[in-house]
Amino acid sequence: MTSPLSDHEETVTRIGELFRVHGYSGTSLSQITEATGKGKGSLYHFFPGGKHDMAEQVLAQVDAWFAQHVFDVLNHAAPPRDAIGRMFAAVDAYYRAGRRACLMGAFAQESATREQFARRINVFFRRWIIALRDMLRRTGIEGGRATYLAEDTVAAIQGALVVSQALETPRLFGRMMERAAATLLDALPE
Repeated sequence: MTSPLSDHEETVTRIGELFRVHGYSGTSLSQITEATGKGKGSLYHFFPGGKHDMAEQVLAQVDAWFAQHVFDVLNHAAPPRDAIGRMFAAVDAYYRAGRRACLMGAFAQESATREQFARRINVFFRRWIIALRDMLRRTGIEGGRATYLAEDTVAAIQGALVVSQALETPRLFGRMMERAAATLLDALPE
């Protein structure tokens, strides 16, 4: 039997997939009820603030996944080469090799969500950059260079994701991920 928590998590996941495909503004309540199998009353029970609450919980779910599979790996995995490899493998799996949009990025670009969720989105990307930067610093890379490498890596991943989807060429995402990983690995002290 499915627990209410796992049922709720599945509902949040399904709503997130709708937001990925249609955007926040483009996702209707009827699409949400159809995708989740939940009636309006049930949805408002779990999301009393309506669509805004749904988006908050979707973004929190994304953040929790990245915290476990990316940020914590960078903060605790050793050696650094393994942490970098695990980060890229997790990111590739999450974005389905460039076939799945980044919700944080999509919300940052959509005018209807940019202001509403700006803080959450900002914190998400900063956490990723800081976790990567700090891991690079632990290897002996000086602060400024570690920051630039971390920023460049996250920007390369996000940019590759957008361009590969726009061109419908997931291979581009894989190629850019390989290049970004190689840049980080080459930067590590021997």
